[in-house]
Amino acid sequence: MENLINGFSAFIGLDWASKKHDVCVQIGCDGKRRFEVIPHSPEALDSWLGNLQKEAGGNIAVAVELTRGPIVYLLQKYSFITVFPIHALSLARYRQAFAPSGAKDDPSDAEIALDLMLKYPSKVKPLKPSSKAVRVLFHLVEQRRLLIDDKRRQVNRLINALKQYYPQPLEWFSHRDSELFCDFLLRWPSLQSLKRSRENTIRMFFQSRGGNAVKLTDKRLTAIHSAIPITHDEGVIFSHQMLVSSLVRQIKVQIENIRLYDLEIKSLFSKMPDAHIFESLPGTGPCLAPRLLAAMGDDRERFTTAQQLQNFAGLSPVTERSGKKSWVHWRWQCAKFVRQSFVEWAAKSVHQSYWAELYYQQQRKKGKSHQSAVRALAYKWARIVFRCWKTKQPYDESTYLKSLRDRNSHLLAA
Repeated sequence: MENLINGFSAFIGLDWASKKHDVCVQIGCDGKRRFEVIPHSPEALDSWLGNLQKEAGGNIAVAVELTRGPIVYLLQKYSFITVFPIHALSLARYRQAFAPSGAKDDPSDAEIALDLMLKYPSKVKPLKPSSKAVRVLFHLVEQRRLLIDDKRRQVNRLINALKQYYPQPLEWFSHRDSELFCDFLLRWPSLQSLKRSRENTIRMFFQSRGGNAVKLTDKRLTAIHSAIPITHDEGVIFSHQMLVSSLVRQIKVQIENIRLYDLEIKSLFSKMPDAHIFESLPGTGPCLAPRLLAAMGDDRERFTTAQQLQNFAGLSPVTERSGKKSWVHWRWQCAKFVRQSFVEWAAKSVHQSYWAELYYQQQRKKGKSHQSAVRALAYKWARIVFRCWKTKQPYDESTYLKSLRDRNSHLLAA
């Protein structure tokens, strides 16, 4: 605590909200505190922080229950402020220890955040931002994933709408989130409209798209010729046709937006010094390699052991013991997008890495589900990624297989 106090002239515990922030302020180490409420606006916060810095005459430490968000971004703008993120669960448990009744209010939470920062400096570490490139990349890959999820929801709604009156396209097309599928439905939003078109018109539509669309043209034309409507009820057909057209237009916009994100991510990722490390990992591809780089960052001091990375990503299970009982469960508190990235990549690596496929099959033979086996594989991959990241060396499958043989790994003997 003494080192922390020596480095700062004022300490703030901040409980954030969308419209105002409750703060607990301590100037120096005299223990005197005051409470204030600051409106959430750049102007109000700038004025308040400027006056506080003049009053304190030095740097300011701010404890806040966030690692990102508008208030954190604003605070990081000032060179005299250091942000100390407090884990939300730690704050809640600390509050519960001294208020068993469950009493809670914003000023007391601000003071609790301040207490945690001052009393446990070894546990509450200052927030150290990654480089600008890594921060931009992280936001881009996370936002891209949100767009993918939005598109998936719209596609599921589209599938459900088609099942009500026009299910045949779901059999004719395997990719329901493609531009080809969307363009087909915009051109022929019902079976009746499709049946009215000449065969040559439909054939030219597929030929203009090229690729597999051309190869499957005859098969699709045969299916279209034999198709019969599921219903003749115009009330059902017209309303659902309107919904399908609306959903298809939205999906096409999402496809274009995702394409723009892909171009930006590719351009930024290709310029980053560590890109070759994550490109060397089997199964990463153009989507998962940038996500893994963004998850790891470029600060080599961020993780000192592979276990720290595994805990941060939520890949290592949690063991609880009480008396004679012991149980293992999923790690709830973690960076969920990072965990998602590792698990999705592990699933891809099964088809690209010899040892990963062996390990996955070994887990399945033990009776584990697909998801459990993939999570176990992701746990092992995290150690390898950590080593490559620390040494700045790309992954080499033959080198890793040799190390397994040298250790007489039971994996290769299985």
